[in-house]
Amino acid sequence: MSSTPTFSSAAVAAPHVAASESGRNVLAQGGNAIEAMVAMAATIAVVYPHMNSVGGDGFWLIREPKGRVRYVEACGFAGEKALIGTYRKLGHDAIPSRGPLAAVTTPGAIDGWRCALELSAALGGKLPLADLLRDAVRHAREGVAVSPSEARTVPNKFADLKDAPGFAQHYLVDGERAPAGHVRKSERLASTLEHLGTAGLRDFYRGDVGREIAADLERIDAPVTRRDVERTEARWREPLSVRLNDVTVWNAPPPTQGLAALALLGIFERLDVRRGEGFEHIHGLVEATKRALAIRDRVVTDFDHLREDPAALLSALALEREAAMISMTRAGPFPARDAVGDTVWMGVIDGSGLAVSYIQSTYWEYGSGCLLPATGVLMQNRGVSFSLDESALNALRPGRRPFHTLNPPLAAFDDGRVCVYGSMGGDGQPQFQAQILSRLRFGMAPDAAVDAPRYLLGRTWGEDSASLKLEDRFDPSVVSALRRAGHEVEIVPEPYSDMLGHAGMLVRWPKGRIEGTHDPRSDGGALGL
Repeated sequence: MSSTPTFSSAAVAAPHVAASESGRNVLAQGGNAIEAMVAMAATIAVVYPHMNSVGGDGFWLIREPKGRVRYVEACGFAGEKALIGTYRKLGHDAIPSRGPLAAVTTPGAIDGWRCALELSAALGGKLPLADLLRDAVRHAREGVAVSPSEARTVPNKFADLKDAPGFAQHYLVDGERAPAGHVRKSERLASTLEHLGTAGLRDFYRGDVGREIAADLERIDAPVTRRDVERTEARWREPLSVRLNDVTVWNAPPPTQGLAALALLGIFERLDVRRGEGFEHIHGLVEATKRALAIRDRVVTDFDHLREDPAALLSALALEREAAMISMTRAGPFPARDAVGDTVWMGVIDGSGLAVSYIQSTYWEYGSGCLLPATGVLMQNRGVSFSLDESALNALRPGRRPFHTLNPPLAAFDDGRVCVYGSMGGDGQPQFQAQILSRLRFGMAPDAAVDAPRYLLGRTWGEDSASLKLEDRFDPSVVSALRRAGHEVEIVPEPYSDMLGHAGMLVRWPKGRIEGTHDPRSDGGALGL
């Protein structure tokens, strides 16, 4: 019998309890899963600023009760002043990671909320927008305690972050990171969200809020203009999917790395691993990760600039070809890469079976660090994934969408179960997703699958090592077998490390009950009705 918290009709999962409470409150008022997610997205932007912001991007996978899967791409683009020549003249070989020149792209998340709510209305959603934003407004105005996760997070390039306009005054205490429990108010953001509740979400781009955002960006010499803000718009696109033996899994297309997440699952499926938690399970996932990330790095760019068809790379033949390159006894080579990010994944399933997998982020913790004074909007730094090399796959150009590590998975099993799941973690996102989903498929309950020790292949911030990093709770015999196979193994001394992601999962069974969990590595959990 599963020990996972189980709910009779509807459930939410988020990395901060305040966001979970906002979602449950909406469900209790008769709202649907999309409405609940908008409330959660607003609240999490207030209470977890190191992981996301309304100044960032968001991606939605939505499964309607009858089974249709829809995808919303709420991704900003490079501003019209974001020119390679400009950065070069200023002496930069890469886009700065903090400050005004890091605020390269427009914020797309809010228009994704609008887009999703249009579908919600078509499905019968009726709650006023002001009601959905009420919790977020209250938390911002009254203040919320700095979470343990934020307090223990050491931001990358902290010295540069402290110099970003508006950052130190709002987020630091006596020039240092705020301690857990310190109460922070965000009154400007409260006023912005309250205004949007009455004026509508389009106002963030084309109304009073959009005008103030653009004016503040101009004041700090960021490359995003008023016209860029006005032109920002979420889009409906076709999701990608991969068919496994007992389940179909969907994810986001480029410019996200959803392709890598699905390719990883499809390649691993063809290695014919029969049992979880042993050497074959971990080794197989790691080797499939190497192949999937190589595909991603070759292919993924702005949707409108693709050179290959992502769906073709998920065909049975393509996945079999990749799997054939893997040895089940020896570790293959792995090129070093540094793609990391802080993000939130959240899920909702309501009583009708409407299911949402959602991810929202500013990329690095606190994004660019630029807090816009008129609106309280913290701008993302997603544009640092652009290259200043004209010939690069993801070269910086005005109007172009950046490469995204964000990707929100969703799965439908042949036995009728529907699962929304996901994690934060940059390059780790596809890896963490594959670990928890494979454990579910090998018979683990959702809470055990999320709680179990995880690995990360690749670099983390401040480290040069591209090793295979394992939490110290793995079976020592598995660790030894991985080393014998040629893996460069490092043991992460913390038993529940933030490095290994904040994952969550909701599973709805055919008769309607829902099992839900969120990571003990985060500050949240699952709640429901």
